[in-house]
Amino acid sequence: MTTASEDYVKAGAEKVTPKEIEKVVEHADEIRQQFQTRGPLRRFVEDGKTLMALLKDYRKGNYRTALYGTIAAAAFALIYVFNPFDIIPDVLPFVGAIDDASVIAACLMLIERDLVKYRSWKVTQPIDVDPQE
Repeated sequence: MTTASEDYVKAGAEKVTPKEIEKVVEHADEIRQQFQTRGPLRRFVEDGKTLMALLKDYRKGNYRTALYGTIAAAAFALIYVFNPFDIIPDVLPFVGAIDDASVIAACLMLIERDLVKYRSWKVTQPIDVDPQE
């Protein structure tokens, strides 16, 4: 049984295009900053880094084991965090970050198995020169 947040992420992921994945990667630093400075999102800092690394490795062609639905869900969740005008606008202190955190949590629940596989794969790879991954 899925939650309403998981259903929301699934529906959003179905609309994600390769161009939007590219947009997430291009705005990686700004998205990463959202996790580090916004209350409820702070607990997801490491998960946010993992989602971003997954998208970068997918885009580079280094990791293609994950289903496109997993990639799209990760991209959708990160776009949601980046978008200041989502369901609850981010200009509302604290409350604006709660919906972002719930979307990230739902995404993580949906793609948990693929993230475990990705993390296992990632530790076997040579160290990347990008210190923020």
